[in-house]
Amino acid sequence: MLMIRFQRIGRINDPAFRIVVLEKERAAKAGSIVELLGTYNPRSKALTLNEEHVKEWIAKGAQPTDSIHNLLINKGVITGKKVNALPRRTPITSVEKDATINVVVEAEPEPAPVAQ
Repeated sequence: MLMIRFQRIGRINDPAFRIVVLEKERAAKAGSIVELLGTYNPRSKALTLNEEHVKEWIAKGAQPTDSIHNLLINKGVITGKKVNALPRRTPITSVEKDATINVVVEAEPEPAPVAQ
């Protein structure tokens, strides 16, 4: 499966990224990319991107990573909803879900009796 993802370039503490297409199983640092689509500098927010090629690769079935997906939506290349790129620190277990549901159910006030 092909992925559209970042490939880090730049010095230590000065990140810059290439936007590349490569196989999902390949490491981004390996250098065996299929195509270079553009660059992104997060410090200056400078983005150079070949939008036509990005749309072609997505049409061919290449999946963008969550960060790339959100970046493409910000720049208006694709439309849709943003995806949460950062996972939760601690996932809620089923025990915690049940406990929160019970607390909510117990917290409901009882209706006041009707005076006659």
